[in-house]
Amino acid sequence: MSEVKLSAETRTEFGKGAARRIRRDNKVPVVLYGHGSEPLHLTLPGHDLLLALRTPNVLISLDIDGKANELAIPKAVQRDPLKGFLEHVDLLLVKRGEKVTVEIPVHVEGELAPGGNLLEHVLDALPVEAEATHIPEQVTVSVEGLAAGASIHAKDIALPNGVSLSVDEDAVVIQVLQAQAEETEGEGAEGEEAAEA
Repeated sequence: MSEVKLSAETRTEFGKGAARRIRRDNKVPVVLYGHGSEPLHLTLPGHDLLLALRTPNVLISLDIDGKANELAIPKAVQRDPLKGFLEHVDLLLVKRGEKVTVEIPVHVEGELAPGGNLLEHVLDALPVEAEATHIPEQVTVSVEGLAAGASIHAKDIALPNGVSLSVDEDAVVIQVLQAQAEETEGEGAEGEEAAEA
């Protein structure tokens, strides 16, 4: 997994006005918490943080005021609903070797069996437990040749070494649904109209 280094500054101003001023300077208000320590209020460079968050469960190495270095993963991200810019981010403090519970995206590859069936993602992300510095970016699932009624359960997905499920192993992740036969219903309606005439 990728590790991104960011420079962080501690902040002492709080509230909406302070947050607006921080965002005007192209920075993002952030709270770092975890391991029973007091939450640490920081600001991070907005553009660099936005780029880092494009990678799911990115590991962020924080250089705080040029004095302390901490590792963190994103826990909650608030974006402006209209413009999409970052409003606030919660980061979870982690240590190397520590296990954390995260959700990793499920990537699907392959073609379904012929017949126009539909693929339903019951879980878009798979809850797993992994070492904080070795969180997989995604898991890949093949649906090659699957027919209607087939399903893939959590236990069917191959996980990297050191990664374990944090969800019931029988939980359905992906299932194949039979295509609806709309044409047949339409033909039936036309037949009824012809009979009435």
